[in-house]
Amino acid sequence: MQKIKILGAGLSGLTAAINLAKSGYTVEVYEKNKDVGTRFNGDIQGLENWSDKRDIIEEISKMNVTIDFEHTPFHSIILTNSSKAKEIHRKKPLFYLLKRGPHSGTVDYSLKDQALKSGVNIHFQETLPQNEATIVATGPRANEAIGLVKGILFKTDIKDTAILAFNNKLAFKGYSYLLTMNGYGCLCTVVTQDEAHRINWYFERTKEFFLKKFSVQIQYIREVGGIGSFSMKNMKKGATLYVGEAAGLQDFLWGFGMRFAFASGYLAAQSIIYEKDYEKTAGKNFGKRLRAGVVNRWLMENILSKNEYWALINFPQLIENLYSMQNYNLLLQIMYLLTFSSLNKRYSKLKS
Repeated sequence: MQKIKILGAGLSGLTAAINLAKSGYTVEVYEKNKDVGTRFNGDIQGLENWSDKRDIIEEISKMNVTIDFEHTPFHSIILTNSSKAKEIHRKKPLFYLLKRGPHSGTVDYSLKDQALKSGVNIHFQETLPQNEATIVATGPRANEAIGLVKGILFKTDIKDTAILAFNNKLAFKGYSYLLTMNGYGCLCTVVTQDEAHRINWYFERTKEFFLKKFSVQIQYIREVGGIGSFSMKNMKKGATLYVGEAAGLQDFLWGFGMRFAFASGYLAAQSIIYEKDYEKTAGKNFGKRLRAGVVNRWLMENILSKNEYWALINFPQLIENLYSMQNYNLLLQIMYLLTFSSLNKRYSKLKS
């Protein structure tokens, strides 16, 4: 049985490693940092639960991953355009909030522990050329970045809450958000790459808005941030399989990528175990969702962001139809043909 070499000890890499090790493979994981989750170090992130009728926690548990990490379900979210606000509530959780980083209770540490117990060898502060790896799971590609996040992590006494703001003065053609969970909060602004030079300006206005509008009290901890990359064709190069954000798997509108990370790591492992065509399987599982994301990004940039009041009034209906928005129905198929070329002029890496 072949030795598997995985480059990167993130969610997708460790999910693949766990499944392969449990199937009897010798698995070596190479992680350039000194521990898992070091680029997050306490961040709060959302694990979306609307793009599939199945609950994501149940789905992950079927991928041979034990759910022993903290995950707080959120059934409600407040939407605002800065002047007006509405609270949306659903019986099924809209998303789960997770902690990231090299700490007990985080999803990163949970997967690390499960991988080690499964017999995976993790080589920290070591790397290898991508063409020597069986699976590449190194996270977002800087040269394909389409989004940028800047924010702060803080302590707070505010109850668990999620607020999403659409306002071009807070995040041009993007959005800002406030998440609080179990005494911790994360306040961020998300903009497209062409607005990166103004990210500090947007964040200061985002912070001023949330602190004033929602009476947020914070005890500053540290800055957080990162990039998001998106691509339509990065699944395989030679014999090497690409998973997670290394494959460009991220929602083009919202930036959520954890669901893709788990699923792609699992599918890559299954393709090796059962000798299946990973590129074909991944295309079948992710292709429609990626194309739906392109359409939804176009709608955001060309309609919603130009009339923030319209977006606020109509977003409740969109929230109720998030599943159809993500799953590429006939209307989205037609719109994709009409919108792709327009977006590809602005985001030249879509076909990379």
